[in-house]
Amino acid sequence: MSSSVPETVRQRVETLRQEIEEHDYLYYVLNRPRISDREYDLLMRELEELEARYPELRSPLSPTQRVGEKLTEGFRTITHAVPMLSISNTYSQAELREFDERVKRLLGLSGDLEYVVELKIDGVAVTVRYEDGALAYGATRGDGFQGDDITANLRTIRSVPLQLPRLGGGRDGRIIEVRGEVYLDYPGFERINRQREAEGEPLFANPRNATAGSLKQLDPAIVAQRPLQTFFYAIGETDYVLPPTHAERLEVLEQLHFRVNPHRSVCRSIEEVIEKTKEWETRRETLDYATDGLVVKVNRVEYWERLGATAKAPRWVVAYKFSAEQAVTTLKEIVCQVGRTGTVTPVAVLEPVFLAGTVVSRATLHNAEEIQRKDIRVGDQVVIEKAGEIIPQVVRVLTELRTGREKPFEFPRNCPCCGSPLLFSEKEVAVRCENASCPDQIKDRLLHFGQRDAMDIEGLGTQLTEQLVAKLGVRRFGDLYRLSREALESLERMGPKSAENLVQAIEASKTRPLWALIFGLGIRHVGLQSAKDLAAHFGSLDALRKASREQLLAVEGIGEIVAESIESFFRNPDNAAMLDDLLACGVRPEEGAGIARRAAQAGAERGPVASPIAGKTFVLTGTLKSMTRSEATQRIEALGGRTSSSVSAKTDYVVVGEEAGSKLEKAHKLGIQTLNEEEFLALLEGKE
Repeated sequence: MSSSVPETVRQRVETLRQEIEEHDYLYYVLNRPRISDREYDLLMRELEELEARYPELRSPLSPTQRVGEKLTEGFRTITHAVPMLSISNTYSQAELREFDERVKRLLGLSGDLEYVVELKIDGVAVTVRYEDGALAYGATRGDGFQGDDITANLRTIRSVPLQLPRLGGGRDGRIIEVRGEVYLDYPGFERINRQREAEGEPLFANPRNATAGSLKQLDPAIVAQRPLQTFFYAIGETDYVLPPTHAERLEVLEQLHFRVNPHRSVCRSIEEVIEKTKEWETRRETLDYATDGLVVKVNRVEYWERLGATAKAPRWVVAYKFSAEQAVTTLKEIVCQVGRTGTVTPVAVLEPVFLAGTVVSRATLHNAEEIQRKDIRVGDQVVIEKAGEIIPQVVRVLTELRTGREKPFEFPRNCPCCGSPLLFSEKEVAVRCENASCPDQIKDRLLHFGQRDAMDIEGLGTQLTEQLVAKLGVRRFGDLYRLSREALESLERMGPKSAENLVQAIEASKTRPLWALIFGLGIRHVGLQSAKDLAAHFGSLDALRKASREQLLAVEGIGEIVAESIESFFRNPDNAAMLDDLLACGVRPEEGAGIARRAAQAGAERGPVASPIAGKTFVLTGTLKSMTRSEATQRIEALGGRTSSSVSAKTDYVVVGEEAGSKLEKAHKLGIQTLNEEEFLALLEGKE
């Protein structure tokens, strides 16, 4: 540092920084401000002026430097020193008791265990790392093993300390990594949406989406304008000397000036935990931020290592999910939407109502039969809830509140999009538009084609697809592969970089696996698993196109209805022309032989020990606690196995989750080996 800076100035700058950091802590963490906003602004202005007059005094740890420069190349990737695993969910008191029994069994203990119960904040998980007391970096959770470096954005959040105070007593170390949640409270969320509405910007759907969108911004100045908040709840890699219980470690985080949720409890038994779940089912409505459950953790940290983790989640923690919230509102109108297969779905237009963290204005009504069964009428007062806390649906009608002015709904006879006559069939509930050129069908087919499980064209979202159809005349899948960067740049919100990224994503999709293309084609009744079965059986697109009904029925999991649908699809002249067009555009899916060759190479690289899963066929039934069915399928396939949707003599294992269905009975009848979840996880880990 230059000696030209008077010592009194140096001391004043250091004093100002300490005072401002202290006031940030008091205001943003403790919510106990000691000075007025005007007094705070005067301190900040004085510090800014001194740093401007003496540039050599500037420091990245100064509170004036929270807002950094705009990024130009996107976020770099950071590998987490300690993985950020997800948490298994429970939905009932019985499941909580099962969790308690499982933990005690694994630990070899009897009697009551002590747990810490915390609110599960509906935000975005992050980690912040400090080295020698200073913020080194911050990152998103990502896939649990790697995340985006969002340090510049996290620095703008005043409840994230730039420097940590010392604990003293020999407890301080050089490194500490702290995990937490970034979120928006309801007032902050509404403020952002009011501003976006005034500026003509699309509104955020809910506080979590607004938070995620904010943290993805490349310009920290934008993030700084949004009232993001934090709660921290865990410690990752560290060499600090920490106390033996989780509850005490949360207190250490508070001593380090992190914002920790005050609504936490130490429960001395699982029955006390259950009492807390009953309390918070209704008490959560008093909070000004979204929470979708409680997190229950074994209090003694020494047990965590003994309990370990599954491939996806730790065994010492579980989330209890609240029951779906409900609200009452007015059904103002019923409109119909057309999907990619031509199915026409009725949708309720509601008087906007706040429900489970979002403003709900529409809800699915499924089909005409559902409307008739529930006697839903325009003008009714209806009870709505979020199925799985995601999709709003009408649960029931409050018929006792009817005034006589409510009107029964009549299903339209013509397509609401293209005007073509609708098909009403006695064989199925669905009503269909059979015009393949219907714009709504085209848009949905393109979206399905580009989704991650299909051709994985990143950036092909709803708003862009609407523009592609309306302004660039995209009608068929092949049209996507003829799009130029210049044409894309003519669309709204598509700059050169976005256009180039989309062109590259479309080009990369040309060599997606065969099953991804089959699924992306949107053949009726062919889901993701059926697409994988077909790809594995036929090995090439050409062989599948030529397959007879009998050959299709020879594929495990393919029945009469699916076989008929596949045969009809490939015999259709328009579909044949569409496929020829895709091939002419250079789409060359990686076919079965190529996939098998790569699997063999991977096996050779792993050495002579073969996975006990390789070559085996699995059927999944019921709900697994540690992973979704899709994740289980991915784990099986990564180890050389396959999954099927039906049990047959060719099935090797049936994996049985909770609420298993008829597949379990069929497995018993055929003498197929069944695996519970723990046995399945052991097999995944190579422990037969």
